[in-house]
Amino acid sequence: MDANKKARAIIYAAGLGTRFKPWTDKHPKALAIINGKSLLQRNIEYLQQYGFNDVIVNVHHFADQLKESIQTNNGWGSNIIISDESDEVLETGGGLLKAKDLFDPNELFVSINVDVLTDLDLNALIETHKKNNALITIAVSDRTTSRYFLFDNESRLCGWRNTKTGEEIISSLNKDEEDKCVENLLQKAYSCVVVYSPEIFSKIPFTGKFSLTALYLHLAKTNLIFGHQHTIEKWVDVGKPESVAIAEKLFT
Repeated sequence: MDANKKARAIIYAAGLGTRFKPWTDKHPKALAIINGKSLLQRNIEYLQQYGFNDVIVNVHHFADQLKESIQTNNGWGSNIIISDESDEVLETGGGLLKAKDLFDPNELFVSINVDVLTDLDLNALIETHKKNNALITIAVSDRTTSRYFLFDNESRLCGWRNTKTGEEIISSLNKDEEDKCVENLLQKAYSCVVVYSPEIFSKIPFTGKFSLTALYLHLAKTNLIFGHQHTIEKWVDVGKPESVAIAEKLFT
């Protein structure tokens, strides 16, 4: 993709980081250090590799620390735009909607969770998105987890499953296709890297606090949402303190 055509990216960094205590009792998880660099810095530099130099960062938990770090480090070479959720954390879906006016209304954009580190090829993800003329394309893998997105044989999103609780939600483009969709379900783990077409904002029916998962499943009933398979040699969710050692082995 031509660098001149690249819109902004968003890094979700507003979360409370409850799984990352005790660090998050006094700091935002985004500033946790992996081999000398914060999670936020690493993701900003990751996006830079693909020409995304205008990056929205949403903030809530210890927002002032995040703002200060961004200012002190001059955005690590990128133009950082703050989406301030200091008054109320809005979850990922609500955070995306709040940042609506900060995006180019005519260009696709990508998102990543600040606690995810990966070497996933963003260009390949974008190419899949364009090829399918999708509204949303979600990076997925065969990683073992307890919560999966469900796809048909054409990699179209049509549901979600929690293997621990047995909860299952089926979404499909129409009721006539639902039985077919159920018969061909493929479980894939969500990698928290996503590309969106700009039309997404005109289709969001929710307000306030809501998750991206709820949004994806709602929109999958009437829109094309696809999965993009990638390998997981270098992918880690630094959601818990014990994940730091794993991340430090993978990301020097």
